[in-house]
Amino acid sequence: MNIKNLFLLLIAALLFACKPELDDATTTAGSADFSKYVAIGNSLTAGFTDSELFISGQNNSYPSILANQMLAVGGGEFKQPMMLDEYGFGRRMLLNAAAQRPVPAGVPVNPANFNSIASDGPFNNLGVPGIKSFHLVPGAEAYSNLNPYYRRFAAQPGVSTVLGEAVAQNPTFFTCWVGSNDVLVYAAAGGASDSITNPALFQVVMGAVLQQLTANGAKGAVANVPDITSIPYFSFMNTQLPYNGLVLTQPQQVAALNFGYAPLNAFIKMMGSTDTLAFQLGQNPFVIADKELPWGMRQMKADELFLLTLPTDSIINNGFGSLTPIPDRYVLTQAEIDRIKSATDSYNNILMTLASQFDLAYVDTKALMEKVASEGITRDGIKFTGTYVTGNTFSLDGVHITGQAAAMVANEFIKSINAKYGSALKEVSPVYYSGLFYY
Repeated sequence: MNIKNLFLLLIAALLFACKPELDDATTTAGSADFSKYVAIGNSLTAGFTDSELFISGQNNSYPSILANQMLAVGGGEFKQPMMLDEYGFGRRMLLNAAAQRPVPAGVPVNPANFNSIASDGPFNNLGVPGIKSFHLVPGAEAYSNLNPYYRRFAAQPGVSTVLGEAVAQNPTFFTCWVGSNDVLVYAAAGGASDSITNPALFQVVMGAVLQQLTANGAKGAVANVPDITSIPYFSFMNTQLPYNGLVLTQPQQVAALNFGYAPLNAFIKMMGSTDTLAFQLGQNPFVIADKELPWGMRQMKADELFLLTLPTDSIINNGFGSLTPIPDRYVLTQAEIDRIKSATDSYNNILMTLASQFDLAYVDTKALMEKVASEGITRDGIKFTGTYVTGNTFSLDGVHITGQAAAMVANEFIKSINAKYGSALKEVSPVYYSGLFYY
């Protein structure tokens, strides 16, 4: 073989080696039609993060990421009800790099953020921070006037519903991630106010939502509800302050507390209970309020949770947890945790059944977040864990996810959509999306 032929053979070999795999070159929507995509949901859909809704959070929302991937397989324009700046309604948190703690951004609010932008609609991203399942449907028209995040883009405040605005666009494809707020609002109040949505009501509402969305042949994906008790808002404080973090170092402290609670203990015994309050040198469970007991207080148990809002300075300076019970708005008791988990499981069974009934993709975000919390997930060099601030998954409010985590959620939607409809949406790398903002 001469040199010229050898050279040509090497070129051909290189070209063949560099040829992309067939799967990499394939772009197909499968049996789905992504030309008109609409997303309904709550703050997780809207792109709410760091305690506020703002431009970069919206641009990093999972539906925005998903819509961008749909462009390669026939997706159309995806409009979001954008805020005007990076501070929204003024509750934005930033991370102080020196102190490694979140602080208010402290930027004056632009009042124009509250103005109606309905004339720029209709909007494809119909995620509304704070919305519950039963706020989506006819009968909840007042909600579009009461929630400022929805009021600013509702076609007719006081008349519009999220479901009505979604159906009016005649979507060919939709995503639905609803249910977290049906337990979260109750949980975030420590069970002291609000209530958990009855699963029977949830089933009726979500059945109506999916029936109307699919009435004209639209396909879609339904996501389930993660276990909210594992998010930093409910788990972080217990890593800093254990349930038995009341440390008594002086015999006089022990004697004073046991003497002070003696009358209450006598009443508790008279009521036929052995759940008396007792103190000793060393570690002791904190005293918490419990409205479900006739005597209204007890010592904390190992599996119960402090909320991120717990004022630790009051424990140090004002006798919270010893002389005075910690108010129930700062604690989730075991009974409250059980109610939350039971309702979440019921919602997810309902959502799985409905996804099957309406022949939709089912996205298991609960399993995703459980893996994040238990062992972590590494993607393209980024380790996602449930750790507050440093875990890359949760933003500074301890509830909502970062842009990088939204990319991970978008990939879960993509996997389920591809599996259900034979489409070839490409997954994204989280490195191209935002994490926490330092200053």
